[in-house]
Amino acid sequence: MLELQEVNKLYAGATVLSDITLSVPEARTTVFIGPSGCGKSTLLRLINGLIAPDRGRIRFMGQEVMSETALLLRRRMGYVIQEGGLFPHFTAYGNVALMAHYLGWTSQRIEARITELVALTRFPREALERFPAELSGGQRQRVALMRALMLDPELLLLDEPMGALDPMIRHDLQNDLKAIFLSLHKTVVLVTHDLAEAAFLGDEIVLLREGRIEQKGPMSALMTAPATEFVRRFVNAQRSHLAGAGP
Repeated sequence: MLELQEVNKLYAGATVLSDITLSVPEARTTVFIGPSGCGKSTLLRLINGLIAPDRGRIRFMGQEVMSETALLLRRRMGYVIQEGGLFPHFTAYGNVALMAHYLGWTSQRIEARITELVALTRFPREALERFPAELSGGQRQRVALMRALMLDPELLLLDEPMGALDPMIRHDLQNDLKAIFLSLHKTVVLVTHDLAEAAFLGDEIVLLREGRIEQKGPMSALMTAPATEFVRRFVNAQRSHLAGAGP
């Protein structure tokens, strides 16, 4: 479904990503994790076609992601950015329905899909008429998730969707995301800085360091067979949280 081949990205002459080659498994959750500035979010923007690689190729559903194809391919990807990225002048309903309106969906089709998504995300129906500023942080993230899922995309991209939430709200949303991933059988790529969250939500972990893949595989492999000294230190630094990984 999603293939990255020797992808490189530079900003102002500095290498942000170097020779990233990766195959993302279908209907599984792949987690990008690593220190700040290691290239996690840049990878998501490359996959989504928001920026272009300086070298290498990204293919999604058999098509190369490039300027000529990015717009159409992006409609087959749901994207949740940090803190939701909702339009403040639209209600929750307006945010979720935005692309469907743009694509000419009927009001009946939009209403039916939103009804499905409200149930899926456990979002209070009456809150759909509120503006983002009137919602809690957790509610805003649920709206962002509904918006990302509105067109029933094949691929779901989430960039630290729970990074700004307090622990109790984050705990609830982690549980709900896990259930949603399992029920929808979507291909998911998730960025987080929290190893316990990666262990709870991810099937495949991709640990990045300074723009390169340091190790990829199940969390058990990173814990029991670290490929490098950096992997060992990174896991050990968060091992106390991993003991009770997940809600």
